[in-house]
Amino acid sequence: MLMADGKITTQQKAAAVIVALGADNASKIYKYLKEDEVEQLTFEVARLSQIPAEDLEKILDNFYQVCLTQKVVTEGGVEYARDVLEKAFGAQMATSLLDRVTKSLRTKAFEFIRKADYKNIIAIIQNEHPQTIAMILSYARADQAADIIAELPKDIRMEVVERIATMDRTSPDIVKIVESNLEQKFASLMSLDFTEFGGVNYIADIMNNMDRANEKFIFDELTRKDAELCEEIRKRMFVFEDITTLDDMSIQRFLREVDSKDLVFALKGANQEVANCIFRNMSTRSSESVKSDLEYTHNVRLRDVEEAQQRIVGVIRRLESEGELVIMKGGKDEVIA
Repeated sequence: MLMADGKITTQQKAAAVIVALGADNASKIYKYLKEDEVEQLTFEVARLSQIPAEDLEKILDNFYQVCLTQKVVTEGGVEYARDVLEKAFGAQMATSLLDRVTKSLRTKAFEFIRKADYKNIIAIIQNEHPQTIAMILSYARADQAADIIAELPKDIRMEVVERIATMDRTSPDIVKIVESNLEQKFASLMSLDFTEFGGVNYIADIMNNMDRANEKFIFDELTRKDAELCEEIRKRMFVFEDITTLDDMSIQRFLREVDSKDLVFALKGANQEVANCIFRNMSTRSSESVKSDLEYTHNVRLRDVEEAQQRIVGVIRRLESEGELVIMKGGKDEVIA
């Protein structure tokens, strides 16, 4: 069964590959999957109906490209893989494939962390150097990292947050040393030349999962030490697409504050889900007016769209700080009607 709009989901693509490989080869792949992955994949295979030959060919071709990418990355490193892939598929496709594969490979490192209870992780890392803690948390789930940071001593807490936010790349050897010092409780590092982790986007994700008291403390302290970095993290904590997570009353509230031109420009680059969410909370007259403006607004620069979306996000965050609306954070907020 395909999606109603004809699009094939990632899960359906995986199911299509399994079917195309045949029962014998599929059974070999199943041995390497976790129970929940086997269950999900089997479910998709069972409900998969016929896929057009053209679509199946594209799916299998993409699967081959990903397999090839992982092979050359593992055997020769990132730069060697880039050279091979650019010659085979072109620069743009090579970059896309490398992004997908390196992200997938990264999840293999420190797998123990993502499965462990955060209290057990704290017991393991609490006496480590802040840089080491930052490195480890960069491989944890965002909700785990938020819980761990919240329980660290205040002086250590701030240093760890800063180090995660400003972290860029590290060499595999350093990570291997950390793994060894933690008595081999973590998975072996994949064979990549360098591993990207941490950074502003990741710390923003952590902060989105943080309780508000600790969030305020961290931002107050960070503002004094590095106001520019603090603002950069704030900007990324709630993105325009997150409007779909707001309740109707909150959406109606911020729409009263938003400049109409900003709304039109922002919607030019918005996905349909966000657009539907906004139009649903507007009066018929206002909705028709904005849709009319959208129809006659052409050649809008991406930068202008992003700036308009950021101004709207700024309005939402201001209204939240004033208690005018609620941004649900990682399912932790309790709202009393």
